Amino acid sequence: MSALLLVAIGIFLFIISYRFYGNYIEKVFDVDPKRPTPAHYKYDGVDYIPAKHWLVLFGHHFSAIAGAGPILGPAIACAIWGWGPAFLWIIFGSIFIGGVHDFSNLMLSIRNDGRSIGDTAERVLGRTTKLIFSLFLWLSLILVIAVFSASAAKTMETTPQIVIPTFGIIPTAILAGLMLYRWRINTFISTLVGVAILYALILLGFYFPIKWTYQGWLLTLLLIYAYTASILPVNIMLQPRDYLSAFVLFVGLFIGYIGLLLTHPHLRTPMFVSFNSEQGYLFPMMFVTIACGAISGFHALVASGTTAKQLSNEKDARKIGYGAMLTEGALALLAIIAVCGGLYWWGGPQGMIYPELIKEGKWIVAFGKGYSQITRPILGTLGIFIGITMLKTFIVTTLDTATRIARYIGEEIFPQYTGLGFMKNMYLNTLVVIGLATYLALGPWQKLWQIFGTSNQLVAAISLLIISVWLLIRKKSFVFTILPAIFMLTVTLSALLIQLLKFISIHDITLIIISALLILLACFLLIETFKVTLSLQSAKNLKITEFTQGRIPQNPHKTYKEE
Repeated sequence: MSALLLVAIGIFLFIISYRFYGNYIEKVFDVDPKRPTPAHYKYDGVDYIPAKHWLVLFGHHFSAIAGAGPILGPAIACAIWGWGPAFLWIIFGSIFIGGVHDFSNLMLSIRNDGRSIGDTAERVLGRTTKLIFSLFLWLSLILVIAVFSASAAKTMETTPQIVIPTFGIIPTAILAGLMLYRWRINTFISTLVGVAILYALILLGFYFPIKWTYQGWLLTLLLIYAYTASILPVNIMLQPRDYLSAFVLFVGLFIGYIGLLLTHPHLRTPMFVSFNSEQGYLFPMMFVTIACGAISGFHALVASGTTAKQLSNEKDARKIGYGAMLTEGALALLAIIAVCGGLYWWGGPQGMIYPELIKEGKWIVAFGKGYSQITRPILGTLGIFIGITMLKTFIVTTLDTATRIARYIGEEIFPQYTGLGFMKNMYLNTLVVIGLATYLALGPWQKLWQIFGTSNQLVAAISLLIISVWLLIRKKSFVFTILPAIFMLTVTLSALLIQLLKFISIHDITLIIISALLILLACFLLIETFKVTLSLQSAKNLKITEFTQGRIPQNPHKTYKEE
């Protein structure tokens, strides 16, 4: 099958859904460009700062949510189950589940003063729910920081060409942030200078690789960076860094799709391989394998953790919340084309056989080689390096955002529930987060990663459940969130049960306990949701403000009338 035809179908569906389905969700949340956002009325100069331009915030949000998932997930899934199921899940999952999830979480946070999804859980489902859910999110983020710092350091050890651009972008981002916000230089000029320096660093790294060891300078510098980025004003380091990093991916995406027009590849791999495999059944394991290529719970934490605190105008919410997820879907689609159209299933040149690369665990190399083949007329031999650099850039952007969000959650729950007043101090709070992440990064973190993909999807399912109850309380349409919530709960609970049985068979006590706790968490939240729904039914004659008094505070800055 022609790869161009598959791309045309996917991009067309993304454009149509953004125009019409995104518009429908906007109406449900009563998006109003005249209503002030938390970035303005809660401005503090550190976390609540309105972005200078929506594109700057889009770059931050997209870089933070993208990570490695939308590339590695499809690259693995297509080899195991075929490109057909992966394509369908990426397209329709991004449109009806992932995009809805991200947009709704952003708007829910905007409607609740920029608070996190964990804090909103208390206002919808009660105090106990907030504590359990927020603690789970906090621990998950520490695992993210540990895994991403360890994997990024390992990759830089084996690919020394990316060391210079990885660390060189930090002072470049600070320069761009100062140009945008302190020196008030034109956005276009500031962006041009930052991007030019960034690509100069990429070329410098290619010709002058730096070889450091994983547990030496690399891991230490990454964790120091994560600590610093999470406590500095968001518009000085984190936001401009993510914004500039996004241009690596934007350019990579553009070149990849232009390369398709020049090379006209055909898909050389099977559309469907098998329903059952060594990695499990297509349902539910393919869905959690592709992960943020279609939906990710981490996106809820970014949308309600950093993005909502920087959104300058509600009219930009659809571009950033829904549009960024569809752009991530386009990246996942390019990953499918790269590995299925650029590599061979059998009989190809040595080192270009797709199943062999995946079996050997060379997922990153598989994408890099496939990307190199479809961009050869433009990039030549640099294609594989550019492809791998795209992937590596976004591992680190996830690292800094995860650290900042873990700080937010720690500041919300520990002083309130445990009396640990020092956790309100952002410097000590962040030090605790980085300390725990360092401990895990130096230990057997790979073992815990087996369960993380599923737990990430569970966060998405739970956040959709919370959004659905919030909409129900306000007597608004919630079918578009509750159906994805039910589907994702089915997927994640099925995957957890399958994984639990596997861990029992191999007598892995640690993973047995984690799987069981995640299942109990989901069941607890389902029961709480059911109880709130019954309460709503029994109180249907009461006004919403009466029913929610003391649970969902009224926003003094809102200009709309509660129903």
